[in-house]
Amino acid sequence: MLVLLGGLMMFSAVAKAERIRELASFAGVRDNQLVGYGLVVGLDGTGDQTMQAPFTGQSLNNMLSQLGITVPPGTNMQLRNVAAVMVTADLPPFARPGQRLDVVASSVGNARSLRGGTLLMTPLKGADGDVYALAQGNLLINGAGAEAAGSSVQISHQAAGRIAGGAMVEQEVPLALGGADGVLELHLNEADFGTVERMVTAINGAFDYPVASARNGGVISLNGPTNANSRVNFMARVENVEVNPMPAPARVVLNSRTGSIVLNGAVTLNRAAVAHGNLSIVIDTAFGVSQPAPFSDGGQTVVVPDADISIEQEPGTLKVVEGANLLDVVDALNALGATPNDLMAILEALKAAGSLRAELEII
Repeated sequence: MLVLLGGLMMFSAVAKAERIRELASFAGVRDNQLVGYGLVVGLDGTGDQTMQAPFTGQSLNNMLSQLGITVPPGTNMQLRNVAAVMVTADLPPFARPGQRLDVVASSVGNARSLRGGTLLMTPLKGADGDVYALAQGNLLINGAGAEAAGSSVQISHQAAGRIAGGAMVEQEVPLALGGADGVLELHLNEADFGTVERMVTAINGAFDYPVASARNGGVISLNGPTNANSRVNFMARVENVEVNPMPAPARVVLNSRTGSIVLNGAVTLNRAAVAHGNLSIVIDTAFGVSQPAPFSDGGQTVVVPDADISIEQEPGTLKVVEGANLLDVVDALNALGATPNDLMAILEALKAAGSLRAELEII
């Protein structure tokens, strides 16, 4: 029995282990966001209406002038096949000139659909204003729609599309891995002192000498080699070291818009009493007719409303809730017959009373 118990404990420890690459990332190794403004042409009459979106016509005039075409002043161009879009992309780390990127084009005017459109050459700029990629290509739209006799039907969204490999990198982002002394920084995705301590111990144990030291609850300093090839091998070994992270803190997330509630497994309840009841007010109006007496003078027939107001309240029972784990908490709250909106109010009250042992986050 002891051997079996020990084996189960070892299996549980191995099952919970995660690689460092899933818990942290090296400083500087990250994506960079790119954005640009461009035009989509070739639409089937579903583009921007120039009266409501004059910037589309201005953009087309500027583009035509660069191509040597002059539009006479005062010309009212009815551009139903052109739409102005914003183009976004993520530039991955170590991207080199000539590498392809996926881009997303989203309408900024009043175009009904971008289906069948072609994005013209659009410079994509970074936060520093420099151009890092050029985007161009045919848009792929997942949605569909149809109109006839004043009726229309639409499936999904048609004002945004995607171009796989639609941008080509023209400039790389300078990235230096570590300083001249070979010192690297490892940034945790979620700061936690316990997880940092375990990661430092695991890294030093994997290399058999102290190469890692904690700076704070979210940053680890690594003494890596100065040679580029050796540094890459060193970083690969660090990323593959397995660590048992600290359990996530107890947290309850409430979505006030959708009414959804998410609790993680660490949520517990101290002993508390909750009274839950529903109050409903019903107003019923009946209309009667009042007529004058026969052969009376000056009488008129009138409609008399008769309002009946009743208030019903379900008996609120005071129930004790207490749970040592998530299942107990859910069962206790469900036993009250509470709806998601009621659960939000109950959880907020339990948090205020000090019974809910978890972080309450409302989004």
